[in-house]
Amino acid sequence: MKPTSKLFRSDTFCFRCYSLALLVLVGLANSASAAEPAATKQKPDTQDDRYTYRLDEHDPNGIGKFYLGREIARVMGYQGAPWLERTTREREERLSLLPKALKLQPGMDIADIGAGSGVISVILAEHVTPGGKIYAVDVQQEMLDLLKKKLDKMGVDNVVPVLGTQKSPGLKPESIDLAIMVDVYHEFEFPYEMMLEISKALKPKGRVVLVEYRKEDPTVPIKLVHKMSEAQAKKEVSRPELNLKWKETIGLLPRQHILVFEKTTDE
Repeated sequence: MKPTSKLFRSDTFCFRCYSLALLVLVGLANSASAAEPAATKQKPDTQDDRYTYRLDEHDPNGIGKFYLGREIARVMGYQGAPWLERTTREREERLSLLPKALKLQPGMDIADIGAGSGVISVILAEHVTPGGKIYAVDVQQEMLDLLKKKLDKMGVDNVVPVLGTQKSPGLKPESIDLAIMVDVYHEFEFPYEMMLEISKALKPKGRVVLVEYRKEDPTVPIKLVHKMSEAQAKKEVSRPELNLKWKETIGLLPRQHILVFEKTTDE
C-alpha cells in the first residue's frame, strides 16, 4: 500500500502547486487591472465626441467632464437649499432686478430651468400676472417638494413644478417665451442636449437667459468651476444648430452676467 500512498501524496502536492500558481496568475491580472489609469477605467461608455474626460486631473468641484474646453461643475444637491435661501443673497446678488432688466410682461410663460427651491420662480411670478405662468424645472424631486411647500405657504398659484431630466426640461415645443437659468447652466451634465431641447421649447423669437457668476472678476467669491466667462457662454450657446443668437449682455448685477440669447428663425 505504500506505493499507492506516495502516489496520492504526490498528486495532492501537484494539485496544490497548480492551485497556488493559478491564484498567483489571478492576483497578477487583478494588479494589472488596478494599475490602469482612472480615466481608462471610469470613462463613460459613449460615442459622443462633444465631450472630453480628464478623470485623474481636474477641479475637485467639477465632474471631470469637459465641454468645449470648460469643465462641468458638480450639481448642488437639495441639501444645499438653505444656501439658496440665505438672507444675505438679495444684498449680495440683487436678483430682484431681473424682472425689470428682462422687461417681463403680464401673460408671458417663462421656464425657470434648475429652479431649485424656487427663489427665482417666486421673484418672476408676480411680474407675469395676470395670465402668465412660471414653469419651475428641476431634476431633483426633493427640490420640487421644497418648492411646493413654499408656494403653498405663500399662496402663489402661477408656478408649475416640472420634473426634468439631465437631457431635457420636459417642456412642450414652442411653449415658452423665455427660459432663464440662474447659476445653473454651468452644472448641466449634458449642456448641448439640454440647450437643444430648451431651444425647441421656445416660441419664435423667444429668449434664453444665462445668469452666471463672472469668471472675468477674481473678486467674485465663488469657486472657479462655478463661474463662466462671457466669451465661453457665447461659444457654447451660439452654436448654429441650437438656433440661438447672442443679443445682449446686461451688466446690472454685482456678481453675475445676464447673457441674453434669442431664438432665430430657420429662414
